[in-house]
Amino acid sequence: MNPRSEPLVWLQLIALGVFPLEVLVLLLLLAGNDPGPLPGLERVLCWAIGALAPALLLWRQPADPCSLLLAQVPQRGRRPLQRQLAAQPPSLAGRLGLVLVTALLLPLLWWLDNHAALAAPLAPFPDTPRLVALLMGTPLLALMVWQGQQVLQALGWLIRGKAGLPTTASPSASSDVTSPAPRSDQRLSPGLPLLLLPALSVEAASTAQLSRAEPSAPGSGGAVTVAVEPEQAPEQAKGPQLDQQVG
Repeated sequence: MNPRSEPLVWLQLIALGVFPLEVLVLLLLLAGNDPGPLPGLERVLCWAIGALAPALLLWRQPADPCSLLLAQVPQRGRRPLQRQLAAQPPSLAGRLGLVLVTALLLPLLWWLDNHAALAAPLAPFPDTPRLVALLMGTPLLALMVWQGQQVLQALGWLIRGKAGLPTTASPSASSDVTSPAPRSDQRLSPGLPLLLLPALSVEAASTAQLSRAEPSAPGSGGAVTVAVEPEQAPEQAKGPQLDQQVG
């Protein structure tokens, strides 16, 4: 089973394009208020609520690859590959990536709050109290932490391919439907159970392209037939006629 054939793994990469929009929204939210007497402490508290707390939760319960936050694949409708992905323990690189994303959000929040006055004319909620603006920005920070872990997790599986999954015996069809996913209680899986996407035929397409592009080897059964002109009659067949002409 190849993780590249799972469409949910590819869909998680959409967060790379959504991340700049979330940063822009966070800037506009902070632009509608004036910094208080202790802006540094306020920023640290906002980061702790919106980024650090969700990161600690995702450290204990990593994000489920079958969940897109608002919707997820139901447990009884998951394919063997989806169950195997959800059963994988978090790697060391994934945990370090979660720490890195959480740590980078603090200087990002600091920089956005320092430059939020430039976007004051575009603020959607002008004259908003400072505490309210910071609390409205915490869900965006939590969303960035979630997306950061999902993207790093998906990139790891796409880069490693089959090598990133241990070889296990394929379960029977009956057990796929009735048995719950292993280690499902150790994965954070929010969202409504509405996702039922078919698998991508990545391996079948690549195999077909290779078979069409592969030339026939010399000496194989697929040799090209070439029309050959019939040979001329041997000179011995014209012998009597030549003897008569000479005589």
